[in-house]
Order: sequence, then structure tokens, then C-alpha cells
Amino acid sequence: MDPAEEIEQACADAWPAQTEQPLGGWRLRASVDTVARSASVAGGGGRRVGFTGRANSVLAVGDPGVPVAEALTRACEFAHAHGVPPMVQAVKDGRVERELAGQGWRPYVEYENGHEVAVLLGAVPAGPAPEKTAVLGAPTAGWWELAVGRPEPAPAERHVLTSGAKVGFGVAELDGVTAGGVRGSVVGETLLVARLAVRPGYRRRGLATALMAAIGDWGRRRGATRCVLQVSVGNTGALALYAGLGFTEHHRYRYWVP
Repeated sequence: MDPAEEIEQACADAWPAQTEQPLGGWRLRASVDTVARSASVAGGGGRRVGFTGRANSVLAVGDPGVPVAEALTRACEFAHAHGVPPMVQAVKDGRVERELAGQGWRPYVEYENGHEVAVLLGAVPAGPAPEKTAVLGAPTAGWWELAVGRPEPAPAERHVLTSGAKVGFGVAELDGVTAGGVRGSVVGETLLVARLAVRPGYRRRGLATALMAAIGDWGRRRGATRCVLQVSVGNTGALALYAGLGFTEHHRYRYWVP
């Protein structure tokens, strides 16, 4: 398997969708919650909201086992059945992107979370984890506040962020407050780090680096020999932080829509 595709498969295992259906080597994914509409909206009810592009798109790596046109038709049918817009995640400038373009699909440049993502690769972060940090086996309310903006997650958020055999939740506790958090998941020898966040009032104190060291130590003890991050190319602050920790860009992926 192509190295970029192998990394993408590991990352997908580390970020499990609520619903997943294989299509040859492709993975059709949906992770959706129903959010209450405003009382002023006619008809009431709720709207369907997907949690992250990664968990609500087709990971198009490898061979779908059918012609690409048929695979994309099935992808659209799956998306519509689960109440999410059809979207494909594909390695940038790869064979699948050329096939998508040939079928009339386009890069989803208006995607609010960033349609182009840099996949960074590096050694598992090293260094002693400061006493103010810990990696927990289950997320706390403070961790959830940093990860999803609320102390209690929606079902899709909980599933994606807590599922997996080796998942850890790093926290930095200061002044009785969860000042920072991070998520780590080990798949084989790969540690996927995500959801690194520090509260505004606690930034520029080295907490992000401390959390990376803590989750790196946790991952290493669970067999990880390399670390991967997926960062929107528009998130220049995060890219600079990770570059300072020795991470380099391995490849990029983009989201495509019909």
C-alpha cells in the first residue's frame, strides 16, 4: 500500500466513525447528531449535524472494487441515507483526485473547517511529562469543554473521541481548572494526536508542549514508534508549534464534493 494511504487508514482507525461501511478499500463514514432547531423555525424538529469531516466522508484510498463512477454513486446514496452531504476525503494530487475530477467532483474549498489538511509525521514526542499533566483513561467534563465546547458531548462526539482500544485523554490541571487537553490514540505503531487545546488565559506557559510530552510518553508505552497529526493548512499557529517539535509534512488530503 502507498505510504500516504497506509497512514490514512491508521488515522481512520484512530478516529472511528459512528457508522462505517466498507466499499472495497474505501470507507463510507457517518457520525451525526440531531441538534434542536430554534423555536422560531417552522416545523420544529431538529437538524442533522455531522461531527468532523473525517468521520462524515468517504475515505477514498485503495481500490473500491467497482468502477469509480459506481463507487461515487454508492457514496452519495450512503450519505443521503445518513443525513450528511456527500463528501470524499482523498490524498492530494493522487490517482483518486484525478478520478474524482473526471467524474465532475470538485475540491470543497468553502468547507468551514478547511478543505485541505496537512498530515504531519514525526517521532513520538519525548521528554519528561510535567507533574501538572496526566493522561486519563476517560475524559472529564473539563476535557470535553476544551474538545467540543461543552462539558457533556453529543452521542456522535462521544463515539468518535472515546472509541478505540488504546485511547488516552491528556489534561493539564492548574488552579483547579482543566487548562489544557489533548487526545491520543494508538493504532499499531502509530500515535494519532488530536484535539490539542489550551484555554486562552493559560497560553504561552508551555502547556501545549507539556501535553505533547505527556501523550507521547503514554503512546510510547503502548507501542507507538511514530506520531501523526492532521492539521488544516490554514491553522498556521498549530503548524508552527508542531514544526518546532520536529514534525514535517508527509502529504496532504482534500475534501471533494459533487
